[in-house]
Amino acid sequence: MTDPRRALPSVHVLLEQDGVRALAERAPRGVVADAVREAVAAARTEPALAPTNEAAWAADIAARLAARERPTLQPVLNATGVVLHTNLGRAPLAAAAIDAIAEVARGFSSLEYDLAAGTRGSRHVHCASLLCELTGAEDAVVVNNCAAALVLALNTLADGRDVIVSRGELVEIGGSFRVPDIMAKSGARLVEVGTTNRTHADDYRRACTPQTAAIVKVHRSNFTLDGFVADVPPREAAALADAAGVPLLHDFGSGLMIDLSPWGLRGEPTARDAVADGASLVVMSGDKLLGGPQAGIILGRTALVEAVRRNPLARALRVDKLTLAALHATLRLYREPERAVRDVPVLAMLTTPADALGARAAHIAMQLAARGVAARTVATEATVGGGAFPSARIASHAVALEGDATRLDQRLRDGALPVVGRIADGALMLDLRAVAPRQDVHLVDAVCEACA
Repeated sequence: MTDPRRALPSVHVLLEQDGVRALAERAPRGVVADAVREAVAAARTEPALAPTNEAAWAADIAARLAARERPTLQPVLNATGVVLHTNLGRAPLAAAAIDAIAEVARGFSSLEYDLAAGTRGSRHVHCASLLCELTGAEDAVVVNNCAAALVLALNTLADGRDVIVSRGELVEIGGSFRVPDIMAKSGARLVEVGTTNRTHADDYRRACTPQTAAIVKVHRSNFTLDGFVADVPPREAAALADAAGVPLLHDFGSGLMIDLSPWGLRGEPTARDAVADGASLVVMSGDKLLGGPQAGIILGRTALVEAVRRNPLARALRVDKLTLAALHATLRLYREPERAVRDVPVLAMLTTPADALGARAAHIAMQLAARGVAARTVATEATVGGGAFPSARIASHAVALEGDATRLDQRLRDGALPVVGRIADGALMLDLRAVAPRQDVHLVDAVCEACA
């Protein structure tokens, strides 16, 4: 019996076929050749599934070429119901921030050039005054993320010396990274006080020695402690630090700039609150509740912030022109809080009334039904994510797809515009809390493609 693999065309023959030659006109020939080799190898492994004509070979090779050319970092629709989803890139940027990035990226900029003096300038000036205006801080500096801000601040304040921190604040953040491990990389020696559930002012006082360089407060943003608990609030910790003659470093984290309690989100302090409580330095993220690009923001007293700037590590952890442009544009929106709630996507998503989401879900379900896809609307609960408001549940609505939830989930993630939902009660839920209204049409198209 003849081995069917003998009949398979060679790589050279396939490359000369009209359909494959057309692919080589829009993609590098070497990449097309690799896709051809992959197709032939697959056919040798599974001869029964091998293409049977030129059109089938061209389609197979085109699909493999598309997979090779698809970037690993690509846009997705976040239908998980988690607004600040770290795995999906946290905060989407405001239109003003995107425009600012494009404008700066097109050519040269005054990144480190003082236009007034005609001399070398500093990139650290570009967001500092706006951050001070919005938070009440004396000075500010921006680095590449909040963990970097924490390491840089600690290295500046306490390299080779002790920093005191409550055991109840030694938290683990995303990706199995733990705050004490990050802090230790700064060169500071951690002195743990109190217990997991209870820490008192006297615990800090007793731990202070001539080797103490700072007290650290870490905002427990990704979990809550209830029951038999005790804590030292930041304002009291600041007084303790002043009495001991050392600075208080407050890892505030979330970057919340305006009070969200009118929308039912309570318990998270704002950046202005953190500064007003008296911390010497406050560190926070730019891409969480602030709604800007990934950045670590250090706010605080002038002398300490200047010392941070002079630290050689600041150069290793500095941000680029695109981050500064996006952050500055985002911060400008906060000069008018009503505009920020409307134009900063994260805030708009968190404050959208549930009824509005329900109406959108019903319209999407109707559009899907018109195109032969069985779907229904479901009342759900969304979460903030990003290590903020950990116990908050936000009323939301989802479109639930009928059918094999696992298969649909995979097909939606494999689509040209991937959609990430969540499986609950045996159905694939597409929660609309973190889906912008302008994306509804794309969501419908992606679902129809996955169900075809």
